[in-house]
Amino acid sequence: MSDEPAVLVEARDGVQIITINRPRQKNALNGEVARGIAAAIDELEESDQLWVGVLTGAGGTFSAGMDLKGFLTGDLPVVEGRGLGGITQRPPRKPLIGAVEGWAVAGGFELLLACDMVVAAETAHFGVPEVKRALVAGAGAAMLLAQRIPQAIALELLLTGDPITAARAAELGLVNRITPEGGALEGAVELARTIAANGPLAVAITKQVAREAADWTFEEGWDKQSELMMPVFVSEDATEGATAFAEKRPPVWKGR
Repeated sequence: MSDEPAVLVEARDGVQIITINRPRQKNALNGEVARGIAAAIDELEESDQLWVGVLTGAGGTFSAGMDLKGFLTGDLPVVEGRGLGGITQRPPRKPLIGAVEGWAVAGGFELLLACDMVVAAETAHFGVPEVKRALVAGAGAAMLLAQRIPQAIALELLLTGDPITAARAAELGLVNRITPEGGALEGAVELARTIAANGPLAVAITKQVAREAADWTFEEGWDKQSELMMPVFVSEDATEGATAFAEKRPPVWKGR
């Protein structure tokens, strides 16, 4: 047993970096990992100094998925009401970016579906091999993958269980940016800093609208969007954004 925590958390210039820290187990997900990620996300959501999260894995692998040894003993990587890894059923309100080196498969891949964006090394691989173990990708992939990519391609990935490369994932729109090997985390932090430089309330509500709009009818969408965004327009940050622009200086956000 290692004395190292299963999840490491670091704050860097408004960006929270969450690292799954079980490299000897290829960052397989167990209960401790799920609780650690959930706690880090709570910190991200409650902080007025952290605006964007980055989720990654230690030791050159993102995550090989659920720890099957733990599964056999009942140590499930699930947080009640929040899903696998503490995020698949209830993603954070603030943006979350996945940073992928090596393999992101099974539950590891499903964590990425809970992220808003993905930055991957050119040597990364992605897959949902659950059917190869007579399991169902029930932490998001079976339900959500066909909403992210064409249904026929999603079914190919889900029903064959075969992995794809980072380049193919980028072609399909599952990966936003590709970096050289070893550069995924820095690439994700760079993207996160760009987002964190913007008004945090506007970013959070924009994410919420983009995520939820598919469930709205065209008619109700305008009302729901207006209800969500009007508090942003009368916020302190909105006034600060306009004032900073007029004064030709960087804005100082307060998140309110």
